[in-house]
Amino acid sequence: MAQQKCDDRPGIAAAIVVHEGRVLMVRRRVSEGPLSWQFPAGEVESGEVREDAAVRETKEETGLEVTAVKSLGERIHPATGRLMSYTACEVVGGSAHVADTDELAELAWVTLAAIPQYVPYGLFDPVQQHLDSMLS
Repeated sequence: MAQQKCDDRPGIAAAIVVHEGRVLMVRRRVSEGPLSWQFPAGEVESGEVREDAAVRETKEETGLEVTAVKSLGERIHPATGRLMSYTACEVVGGSAHVADTDELAELAWVTLAAIPQYVPYGLFDPVQQHLDSMLS
């Protein structure tokens, strides 16, 4: 997989957190190109597995304690060129808030029907399929 990376930056791990019929989305203070609203995510640290990075980033950014349920896949993100991995997570404790005020402007629990208003360019297919099955 390493040969597909567009650069030497670490991969990004995203957490797909579904709770009470909604998915957690965050809005970055600084957009990455067209990306404004996205899933809690951050760089995978040296020696860290992707699922653990997704869990850690969710806690750091939103204060929410989650556990990794399953990997939903990975891709080179078409807008950023970064290697992205997506992990389905479930809430185990805490309540979501903007914990990292340097990185995040706000967060929202989004219904399946409202996702296109937050992410008009569509989601990675395996993520969309997971949300379709979890939220319909």
